Amino acid sequence: MTDARIWHAEFGHGTPIVLIHGYTIDHRLLLPLDPAFADRPGWRRIYLDLPGHGNSPRLPGRTSATAVADAVVERIRELVGQERFAVVGQSFGGQLARAVTAAFGEQVLGSALIVPVVRWGTDRTLPEETVAERDEEFLAGLSTSEQQVFGAVMARHTKTGWGLYRRHVAPGWDAHDRTAAAELEADFLLPEWPEHGVPAHGGRHLLVTARQDALVGWRDQLALLDHYPRMTAAVLDGTGHNPQVESADAVRELVGRWLDELAPPRG
Repeated sequence: MTDARIWHAEFGHGTPIVLIHGYTIDHRLLLPLDPAFADRPGWRRIYLDLPGHGNSPRLPGRTSATAVADAVVERIRELVGQERFAVVGQSFGGQLARAVTAAFGEQVLGSALIVPVVRWGTDRTLPEETVAERDEEFLAGLSTSEQQVFGAVMARHTKTGWGLYRRHVAPGWDAHDRTAAAELEADFLLPEWPEHGVPAHGGRHLLVTARQDALVGWRDQLALLDHYPRMTAAVLDGTGHNPQVESADAVRELVGRWLDELAPPRG
């Protein structure tokens, strides 16, 4: 037992679907996906706050990718029991969603991976151009630190983009545990890809990447297609590391189609 005490928010009833956010933010970053369920009753949406993020305390021991993955798998077992469920993961949460699929096997209906972490550090293949739109006059009014964080996770450096950032990204950034985050950054990848050593997963899977993603890129993620024979892949233009925020309509449409392809729950 990890005694992780992972906090979660729940909406709806029916088949569980677990949504896992990324590094140094919290579950609020994935709430723009929730309208995809408006005309799809029968899903019990479980939004996690990872250890050291949002409302969840840090792990009792040193924070690492493996420790967080173990805590998430344990928490999901508590929340869903023997029920079949689906999983959504964004960025670092995408790496965790892959680990969840490997751990639970056919109990997982399928996964939606949004800009998932696949490689890190100098092993990443990043795009040369990561800015889709830039308003220099507006940016001049931001502090250097604000520009750095905003610019790293968004591709449209405009007043509108800043509004989306302040609403969906900044609250989680402000709330995360800096010490735990530093520990995790030093041990950010699982020892091996979760897909290695387990059978190919036959469920329906979705991969969403972004051409202007300055943090994880999009090329490395395409290698995941070899491990998921029923995976649909989309590379979105004009958006960065948070496409569910910057290109919300497009991502919700993709997620909605993916939900429709899963074994349909009954509302």
